[in-house]
Amino acid sequence: MRSSLILLPLLLLAACASGNGKLPATPAAPPLFTETVGTPPRDAETLFVLVHGDGAAGTEIDISGFAKSLASAEPTSAVVRLLRPGYADGAGNQSPGARGAGAGDDYTSDRIAVVGDTIAVLRQRYRGARVVAIGEGGGAAIVANLAGLRSDLIDGMVLVSCPCALPEWRRYMAGREKPGDAWRAKIDSLDPLQTAGGIAPTLRAALISGADDKTVPARFARSYAEALSLRGIATDFRILPEQGSHVLSDPQVIEATRRLASALPRTPQ
Repeated sequence: MRSSLILLPLLLLAACASGNGKLPATPAAPPLFTETVGTPPRDAETLFVLVHGDGAAGTEIDISGFAKSLASAEPTSAVVRLLRPGYADGAGNQSPGARGAGAGDDYTSDRIAVVGDTIAVLRQRYRGARVVAIGEGGGAAIVANLAGLRSDLIDGMVLVSCPCALPEWRRYMAGREKPGDAWRAKIDSLDPLQTAGGIAPTLRAALISGADDKTVPARFARSYAEALSLRGIATDFRILPEQGSHVLSDPQVIEATRRLASALPRTPQ
């Protein structure tokens, strides 16, 4: 017993010495629900984080098929889908928090912050991986804002059907929806065009829209892509012919994502 009591302090001192006086920290649990497919953290070269689009109350979110397809196409990567605050999927999983009404009011600073905190935990877990965030619809607006507000979190972003010029898109939807009162109401959502100034110059971006998308016409992503290009951000903007609002299911999204990831420098181990 005596030798064990002597050995334990020695082991603790050795651990502290190897970590500059600190014991190794265990990454916290992400604040939002996440599900991962693909390569384990120690082997992943790229971490893809999927941020889904908007949905009416009661709508179940399911982008697991895209996550599996991307993980299959990128065998050295990990793919994480997260549920935004207040959203649930068909398997009974749900993230804490309150969701918006679905009128462009769901991209507030507090909701963006908790998505960012979730990605920060994942980034710590996948220390050797490049981080690419993929957002669809409202999720794309969140990713774009996050890139401008917390530039250290992501190395690249893929924005699918992005309502990136938020006030203009809401005016368009107010004229399209009957009644459009919810789209005319004052909101606290952040406009990606207003936060673009904080984006790191090394970030790479890809924006993909459907030519026939009546919900989020491509012009709202085009103006954001132009703003990024003017700032010197490497930006790939594509409009897919004969594609409507279900752009995420198009194989070209995975192709564009893979091109962007391959152009990013490897993260030092």
